Amino acid sequence: MYTNTLTLANGIKIPQLGLGTWFIDDSSVAEAVKAAAKLGYRHFDTAQAYGNERGVGEGIRTCGVPREELFVVSKVAAEHKTYEDAKKSIDETLEKMGLDYLDMMIIHSPQPWAEVNQSDNRYVEGNRAAWKALEDAYKEGKLRAIGVSNFQIEDLKSLMEVCEVKPMVNQILLHISNTPLELVAYCQKNGIAVEAYSPIAHGEILGQPEIAEMAKRYGVTVPQLCIRYTLQLGAISLPKTANPDHMKGNAEVNFEISDKDMETLKNFKHIENYGASSGFPVYGGKL
Repeated sequence: MYTNTLTLANGIKIPQLGLGTWFIDDSSVAEAVKAAAKLGYRHFDTAQAYGNERGVGEGIRTCGVPREELFVVSKVAAEHKTYEDAKKSIDETLEKMGLDYLDMMIIHSPQPWAEVNQSDNRYVEGNRAAWKALEDAYKEGKLRAIGVSNFQIEDLKSLMEVCEVKPMVNQILLHISNTPLELVAYCQKNGIAVEAYSPIAHGEILGQPEIAEMAKRYGVTVPQLCIRYTLQLGAISLPKTANPDHMKGNAEVNFEISDKDMETLKNFKHIENYGASSGFPVYGGKL
């Protein structure tokens, strides 16, 4: 089990490998959380948009691991762009999950989902308002850390012009064939940890023979190579699965990719029709 942690800007430690729960139904996600916790996972990622916060909360409360040993994250829905809506949603998430606090909560996207890649409106004031709600919940002790997701450099800059508390993470689409190196470098330079969602590229990477060949050389699976790649970039990795066997394999990533192979992977071609086949644009998705 990969158990490395990173330290966020406020000193809070976050497990570098977590379980993503997107597309895991509310009725079955508690069992997935419990199975992952039994295997050694301590970081669990959900969102208001996933519709499974209740089940994730149930899994956290009944998995048998002390609450303080777990790192639980949710996301303010991308559509909440007023202080009041964001504040209300944070309290609703805590109630739904049956938890006194979350280890982290983040803004899910700078734009509402219907406008991602469809609009030039970056919702500067709306994101600042939602951020203020997160800051207040953080100060009240409801959240131990706060951050954002799918934010580009311009979005981060506009937020940091006015924020009291700087974002501690930016959760982005990051995987082999989609590595926004400039954004990663900007975040890391500014003390913002990078989280990689969909590190296995929605499964699309499994059909790339060059990646399969490299994984074979290391004696690992393609998913293991993909997850290790994001970890070596210094990112937090959030592979999503409800399958305990896949959870176990995804956590067996204590090997090292060579510098030469890392460069190859950083510059790997973009997968054609990636957006269409995954159902979401390369920019992001409800991950």
